[in-house]
Amino acid sequence: MIVLSDSHLRAGFAAIGPQVVHAVRDADVVLHAGDITSREALAELERMTTTYAVLGNNDRDLVGVLPKSRLLELEGVHVALVHDSGAKKGREARLRRRFPEADVVVFGHSHIPIDESGAQGQLLFNPGSATQRRSQPHRTFGRLHLAAGRVRRHSIEIVTG
Repeated sequence: MIVLSDSHLRAGFAAIGPQVVHAVRDADVVLHAGDITSREALAELERMTTTYAVLGNNDRDLVGVLPKSRLLELEGVHVALVHDSGAKKGREARLRRRFPEADVVVFGHSHIPIDESGAQGQLLFNPGSATQRRSQPHRTFGRLHLAAGRVRRHSIEIVTG
C-alpha cells in the first residue's frame, strides 16, 4: 500500500514524478491524506488503483467529493485517514481520542514525514510530500504492508527522481 499526502497537483497525477507513479501502479491500494488539489489528479489516481482519499485544506475543488476523515478496515487493520492532525503537542492523545478504534492513523498537512508509535501503540504515519519538501531535506512518500490484522511493515521512502 502506498501512502501519499500534500501532493498539490494542479494538473494530472503524472506531475508527481515517475518513481511515485510506478509505485502507485504496482500498489493494490493508495491512501491519500489530503491536498491532492485537483479533480483531474484524483481521477487519474483512482484509475490506477483502489484509492481512499480525504479532503485537505487546499482541496477547494474537491469539497463535497471527498470526506474530511475516513475509517477503513484493510486486511483486518483499522486505519484512520485525516489531513490535519493538529499541533505536535498533544497529538498522540488527541488522535487516540478522535480515532479510538484505529490501529493506524494516517495524516498529512505538515509535509513532515512521521512514522512513530502513538498512544497505546497506535501507529502515527505522515508520509510527508512527494512534491513539496518545504523545510524537509527530501520529498517523501510512505509504504504500509498490512496482513492478517497486523501492520507488518511501514516505511517512509525518499523520492529520488
